[in-house]
Amino acid sequence: MQVMKWSLIALAVTAGTSQMAAASQQSDSKGFVEDSSLTLLNKNFFFYRDFRNNPSTNQNYRKEWAHGISAMYESGFTQGTVGFGVDAHAMLGLKLDSGNGTNGTGLLPTGSDGRSQDEYSYAGGAVKAQISNTVLKYGNLFPTAPVFATGTARLFPASAEGFQLLSSEIEGLNIDAGHFTSARDGSASTERHAEITTTYTGIATRSADYVGGTYAFGDNVSASLYGAEFEDIWRQYYGNLNWNIPFSDAQALNFDFNVYRTLDEGKALAGDLDTTAFSLAAAYTIGAHKFTLAHQRVNGDEPFDYMAMGGPNSGDSIFLANSVQYSDFNGPNEKSWQARYDLNMAEYGVPGLSFMARYLTGDDVDGTKADPNGAFAGAIGSDGKEWERNLEAKYVVQEGPAKDLSIRLRHATWRANSDMAFFGSAGGTANDEIRVITEYPLDIL
Repeated sequence: MQVMKWSLIALAVTAGTSQMAAASQQSDSKGFVEDSSLTLLNKNFFFYRDFRNNPSTNQNYRKEWAHGISAMYESGFTQGTVGFGVDAHAMLGLKLDSGNGTNGTGLLPTGSDGRSQDEYSYAGGAVKAQISNTVLKYGNLFPTAPVFATGTARLFPASAEGFQLLSSEIEGLNIDAGHFTSARDGSASTERHAEITTTYTGIATRSADYVGGTYAFGDNVSASLYGAEFEDIWRQYYGNLNWNIPFSDAQALNFDFNVYRTLDEGKALAGDLDTTAFSLAAAYTIGAHKFTLAHQRVNGDEPFDYMAMGGPNSGDSIFLANSVQYSDFNGPNEKSWQARYDLNMAEYGVPGLSFMARYLTGDDVDGTKADPNGAFAGAIGSDGKEWERNLEAKYVVQEGPAKDLSIRLRHATWRANSDMAFFGSAGGTANDEIRVITEYPLDIL
């Protein structure tokens, strides 16, 4: 099985080198130090989630406030046919507020006394080699593939340990392949060699492999195909087609189609899986305004599940249109709709200021036919319904000493019936949430 996985990766590399792109990244390399970059990010995060009808614990809400400082260093590559380099990162998290009994937001690790830690820190890195337009990395990495993407929804990004290969030998084609054996949540936990798990059931896999790529058919059309294997859990396949139709400089129509196919694999530790999830979003932009409609479906008797890295908030491997602030609208047999409006205030003389509002509703959730010996047996009812409303405002400073400083306010309301309690925090079916996120990036090198 392992030979087959790496044969696929080798095939992808061979395909990438069979038709060389005009320019070579390695031949343009200026050197290990000369092409180095160092970025410092200050991130301040306030998180409040109110459980409106939490039945299973005495915790009525979660509230934490934390500040994170992250340093990201990327070296250039040594000159020559094969270039070598290193990447490194260091994180420092500080608790600003977390009262007794209100922790658990995922911003801060929890100590042995059940309280959030006052501070925490960790570091990691990777070595890398480049030939032509192909880079091989090993170490603590931040992959962004649609079947294996590290989470970014809390104070620090999650990371995974293993190999990653990135190749752009053919003009317009970007190939991405990886083999990973452990992960680090990065915010709720600093454990370096935590398990790679499924998000909704927490089932661990010994290794995860993926290979895929994206090809741009000119400036307005692109397509992606990926395949992944979580050992003894599932094989997952992904496809995307994105089509942009510009009518003028201020007017365009965009269609974005995403589809996932999940099948059980090996020992099938999560049970029998046979799920297809897809979404289609259409967005019309005119001047400062953008209107989006999206439809999403899950065909299968189990939810559409995806990868997590040492914690439930640490994976972003769901590129479906209706995966939003709280809910993924990914219940078994679920059908969901989204209406969204974006406003860019640059058109009205306030560059950097933007607003967003969206409403989603999902129904027809039926989990009663799930594998009786699987991870989702008895977890979800026969007539699940849910809805969510998101409101957001963001401002990015455009110039001056605070240039690129951003302030983002996010609000979410989620409601569901009792058949959807599996998807609620601690078994509840009603959440209200506020997130206030401030980021200030500094380019040191």
